[in-house]
Amino acid sequence: MHISWNDFENVDMRVGTVLMVSEFPEARNPAYQLQIDFGPLGIKRTSAQITKRYHKEELVGKQVIAVVNFPKKQIANFISECLVLGIVGEDKDVILLQPEANAKNGDRVG
Repeated sequence: MHISWNDFENVDMRVGTVLMVSEFPEARNPAYQLQIDFGPLGIKRTSAQITKRYHKEELVGKQVIAVVNFPKKQIANFISECLVLGIVGEDKDVILLQPEANAKNGDRVG
């Protein structure tokens, strides 16, 4: 399926820095709860199924790419405000997408 250029422009992907990571035992699949600083867009919360590859401590301070214009979604007892992007490998092992160099929080991916 092809998308139009307009479709792509409507997906708002931004860089942000992970501020806080906590366990999410209520999630159906193993996941963390993240708080991410998107600069002028503020701090957004999300859950991410990245527990196979990443430990909580190594995620704090890491820059990630996320879609920030999805509607809020309830996951168990948690409201997710964005979608962190990653490459989904075998056995749902996710590799986070990150900028190659340090970027300004809130910068748009395009």
